[in-house]
Amino acid sequence: MARALAANLAFEAIVFALAIAGMIQVDATPVGLAVAAGAGAAVLAVVAAGTYRKMWGWWLGWLVQVIGIALGLLTPWMYAIGALFAGLHVLMYVLGRRIDALGRQHPLDLAP
Repeated sequence: MARALAANLAFEAIVFALAIAGMIQVDATPVGLAVAAGAGAAVLAVVAAGTYRKMWGWWLGWLVQVIGIALGLLTPWMYAIGALFAGLHVLMYVLGRRIDALGRQHPLDLAP
């Protein structure tokens, strides 16, 4: 489950970095603000993806979801993109927990 969530965060980091140009060109966000917000969110997403082995990494991952939606304050289309990634994050978390629970209940017997 943690690998899937980390992969989601890695893709978010790419989208956040690419959103900088959209914020500047489409919505005339000041360059400094767009770079600070987009790059800051991207770096935070990478850090969260790399720290999923620790408990605070999980909380950081959820914070990235909130920040992704909050980028919509700078450019409205990021509300949709942030919500999409947050939805994927929730879906991966819920389904991952179910799969992990099933694996504990019915471990695979790999012995011959």
